[in-house]
Amino acid sequence: MEVSLAGLLDDALPFALPLRRRFRGLDVREGVLLRGPHGWGEFAPFDDYSAAAAGRWLSSAIEAAYGEWPAAVRDVVEVNAIIPAVGADDAVTLARQAVLERGCRTVKVKVDGTDLAADEARVAGVRDVLDTVLGRGVGRLRIDANAAWTVDAAAASLRRLAAYRLEYVEQPCASPAELVELRRRIDVPIAADESIRTAADPAAVPVREFADIAICKPAPLGGVRACLQVAERVGVPVVVSGSLDSSVGLAASLAAAGAMAQLPFACGLGTGALLADDLVAVPSIPDGGVLPVGRVLPDLDRLLEARERVSTERVAFWRARIESAWHAVPGLGA
Repeated sequence: MEVSLAGLLDDALPFALPLRRRFRGLDVREGVLLRGPHGWGEFAPFDDYSAAAAGRWLSSAIEAAYGEWPAAVRDVVEVNAIIPAVGADDAVTLARQAVLERGCRTVKVKVDGTDLAADEARVAGVRDVLDTVLGRGVGRLRIDANAAWTVDAAAASLRRLAAYRLEYVEQPCASPAELVELRRRIDVPIAADESIRTAADPAAVPVREFADIAICKPAPLGGVRACLQVAERVGVPVVVSGSLDSSVGLAASLAAAGAMAQLPFACGLGTGALLADDLVAVPSIPDGGVLPVGRVLPDLDRLLEARERVSTERVAFWRARIESAWHAVPGLGA
């Protein structure tokens, strides 16, 4: 079915969802739902994304609303819990909730790279929860630096943090060249995120030259099929992750994970627990450490409440964002 910019703008439904805790500098997660003949798509590039990067996100939303996703080979996907860069006591509380109440056996901890002592206390607290509740050697712990470190800082920090038996470190430094150098100096496996999704052609990135694992996020890569294409070509194991999505947006990431031939790691799709509200009646929060694969429908009352939180200025912002993203990707509506 042909898609038009005018049609997208007519069907666009902006939303704003409060977060339980500040995450990535945000207290509220905004975006737009797009409705099409096959369901709902989510367009929610962060404000600092370029028009070209937002164009990929729009491609993903159009695919979800107007296209069909590949057939799933599994019904559920194991996911990790995520711990923001909070104090150690809060990190322990959140980790206990994730493990005891949601059944997660893998936890990802954010490190901000500015205070190693605070980062270590957070990581140590979560490791203690995993070992105490699940038993030593059972729970898996990964960290995400979001490219916060220089090579020297990453090497020094990871020599200390490696004592907590890290599954991997996600994007410790910004550039592939830095990751190559860091890889020579540490034993912790490296997962690449930004180095893949910000590339001009993510499917052509030689990931195996600088990382051991690829983080693949469907929305910023251009959709489920684009994500699967990247996964097929990177030459290293893949972790499917989300982008602080609503449950509607998470459905696309779960579709990609559900269609992967192999999933050797828990996927980074437990971010629904970070939202204080959602767009669906039953939010996509881990149960037994897994999430189901399948499309979801927004709840009308929740969607209307989320729409009311969006100011007039931000509605105009999102409409302009859709237009600029549309024009940044030639042939998007074909």
